Amino acid sequence: AAEKQSEVKPLVVMFPWLLARKNHISKYYDIYLSRGYDVLSVSITPWQFFWPLTGTQVVASDLIDYLYNCSRQTLFVHGFSVGAYLWGECLVKLNSDLAKYTLLMSKIKGQIWDSAADITETSKGLPQAMFPRNAFLKSTMEKYVDYHLRTFYDTATQHYLRASQLFHTTPVRAPCLVFVSKNDPIGSVIANIKAKESWDSMGMKVYWKCWEKSRHVSHLMLHRDEYLAALHAFLDSVETELQQSMIKQVSSLGV
Repeated sequence: AAEKQSEVKPLVVMFPWLLARKNHISKYYDIYLSRGYDVLSVSITPWQFFWPLTGTQVVASDLIDYLYNCSRQTLFVHGFSVGAYLWGECLVKLNSDLAKYTLLMSKIKGQIWDSAADITETSKGLPQAMFPRNAFLKSTMEKYVDYHLRTFYDTATQHYLRASQLFHTTPVRAPCLVFVSKNDPIGSVIANIKAKESWDSMGMKVYWKCWEKSRHVSHLMLHRDEYLAALHAFLDSVETELQQSMIKQVSSLGV
């Protein structure tokens, strides 16, 4: 009975930012747990990011395999910063066999993107995550990331670009909520607007929450009431739509 009950609960697949601390990310788990959802957190290390063929793509493939065999009917995706890249690799996998994954993709009912970082911001975001308090190491890592992107095109850069392309032209057309701020150099408003415009052009519903001043992956901490109001309103609207479509299905069966 407990298993059956868990199948009914929505599952949120969360993609934390790089090297996120558990006590920071758990604040987001609590939001969903308080709504009766379950949360599955999937993250990558800097090494897995640098070497996608043996790193991020393996994580993405394992996750899609798990979700494909999962009996949950309702899935949400909530990603932060470089988590958008990990989801991009998941989309590459989904896109490789759309017929096989049609049912899985239809189960994804909503997407939340918080400070999503595109490949163009990688050289800023990765060093900041790894060395937030050491200017010398941060600067050294910025130089290394630029070198890595130039040097390892076949084994790294082309995969980042493909994942970014799929993030923009996603086969998963569920409604999106985007959290962003104008003064975030890592999850830049310009890159997020490009993604939004692409999704708009495909007829996706995109809800947009942009602050003049905030901080990368810190919107919940700095603007708690506004963040929670936008997130709960989004989740409520998705739930309402799901209930209405279920009522339509039942009435069409003449029950």
